[in-house]
Amino acid sequence: MEPNTASRLKERVRNKLKDYLTLAPALHVTHILALTLTPIAPYLRMVRLPAGPTLTFRMERYSLSRDIIGSKKHARSMGLEYLTPPLLVLASFPQPSPSSPPHLTLLMKSFQSLFPPLSPQSLSLSAARRVVLVQYDPDRDTVDVRHYLITVKPYGVTRRIRKILEGATKARLNKSQSRASSKSTITGVVDLGREQDVADFVLRRRGEPGPEDDGYESAASSASSAAGDDDADAVSLASDYVGRNNKKGTKRAVRLDEIGPRMELRLVKITEGVPGNDGAVMYHSIVKKSKAEATAQKKAHAKKERLRQQRREEQERNVERKKEQAGEGASKKAVQFADEDDKEGDEEEDEKEEDLGEWDEEEEISEGEESEQEEEQSESEDEEPVGRPKKKRNHKNR
Repeated sequence: MEPNTASRLKERVRNKLKDYLTLAPALHVTHILALTLTPIAPYLRMVRLPAGPTLTFRMERYSLSRDIIGSKKHARSMGLEYLTPPLLVLASFPQPSPSSPPHLTLLMKSFQSLFPPLSPQSLSLSAARRVVLVQYDPDRDTVDVRHYLITVKPYGVTRRIRKILEGATKARLNKSQSRASSKSTITGVVDLGREQDVADFVLRRRGEPGPEDDGYESAASSASSAAGDDDADAVSLASDYVGRNNKKGTKRAVRLDEIGPRMELRLVKITEGVPGNDGAVMYHSIVKKSKAEATAQKKAHAKKERLRQQRREEQERNVERKKEQAGEGASKKAVQFADEDDKEGDEEEDEKEEDLGEWDEEEEISEGEESEQEEEQSESEDEEPVGRPKKKRNHKNR
């Protein structure tokens, strides 16, 4: 799926599929491929975001990329092949028509939407590095998925001649360094030190006698080792391609090297919606329902969806009501704080007025003010009521 995939995504144990379904639309993710291992077989779910459908496959057989690459005699390391999206080839699918099964049409379109559309007018030839083959097997009712790497080789020459043209490639291992970091690729001239003549290298297989008396191979006997002797495999390059001497207009043989993974999938069911918000079952390979049962199921799903919508609307109303209550409580607290501030301000003003009305004992009083104070004291003495005389207590002499 490179380069349009989240290869740097770090998955944690506590993460759930619901977390990815929630974050996927914000990250512009269109598909989620979820693998599940069960006691019966591993299952693959292909989820189309944001509204479905969801396709569930059972993996009948599979091989990992490292197993396929490791089984080859001359395994090649991957480099810049994953910087461009692969070419998609859909094989043996029935053409969409009213008579064709609808689930096969949906299956083909689902695989087609996994990869970005490519335009032949704008596509660069050097960007076509890989091929993904999705083939439907009508006899087994399975889908085979293969992944190939496109290689271009000289046309009409044997393997020995091709080595001379392309140059020798040797991988040397430095024992003082680690195995992973010590491989160095050196390209140069072919080593002919063990041969008596260049013809021994070109026309005769090393370690085997030739078919003729002189020990050499003829052109007819070496036809099996020639690359691209069939005209159907030969193409003229429309532009420069990756590799040595692959110039525009040269005739080259195209080969596909499988790099994996390899999968054989069996479609189990197709459902509407996404996991956690499943809808009606559009197709099921095992459970078959009549029209009445399918209609009843659709009604049940519609009823469930209406109930879910009502609950969602009720939750939204409750949230709005709580927000309004919180806003009213905050306004009431603000008014209360304002009243307390006004009261404190009034008390401070009263204290200031009382402070202004009191006289300082050390302050000097003028003569007019002294006479007014004496008159007030005399009036207060006249108006003061006469109380009962206090009883005298007898104290004994000790």
